[in-house]
Amino acid sequence: MPAKIRKLIVQVEETHVEMDRAITPPTRKALAMAVIDNPYAGRYAESLDELIAIGEELGGLLGKRCVEALGIAPEQAQSYGKAAIVGEAGELEHAAAILHPKLGAPLRIAVSKGAALVPSSKKRGGLGTAIDVPLGHKDAAFVRSHFDAMEARVADAPRSNEIVVAVVVTDSGRPLPRVGGLQSHEIKGEDGLR
Repeated sequence: MPAKIRKLIVQVEETHVEMDRAITPPTRKALAMAVIDNPYAGRYAESLDELIAIGEELGGLLGKRCVEALGIAPEQAQSYGKAAIVGEAGELEHAAAILHPKLGAPLRIAVSKGAALVPSSKKRGGLGTAIDVPLGHKDAAFVRSHFDAMEARVADAPRSNEIVVAVVVTDSGRPLPRVGGLQSHEIKGEDGLR
């Protein structure tokens, strides 16, 4: 069964100046969110297959929306992350069902490859609840310059029977990274770590 989507929200954040230094080109993050109906709101269900299928659908949809918003080719995407906020009639396991079993594969297709795990976060909350979507390099988890986050929030969601699902994709790391570690140009991309 496809997701019952009440809202889709897409936004792009660009950083042009950091500590009085020009960032050229600017660092950019795209956030795509879907506000969806929670088919298990208010009841316990042993099987969460419906949400697992919805996660697969949203991984591709939201990933593609982020890439389009950045105006880049999929292979130009550098980092990604995912998160979900479950309304009060749901449970944290509903967010896990969306985020973990199947959302990652179509997101990886949307960003061309993606050997590293997709960082994630989840919580329960009401209208206007914010969540930080953690970020990491899509092909090598040890690239410190791409450890970051972007806040996701919808003013009128989640309602008690809804879930807000968020995906973030970037075309860069943090502005002015200088804490060492593996550099983007050193990535081997074999194991998702280095």
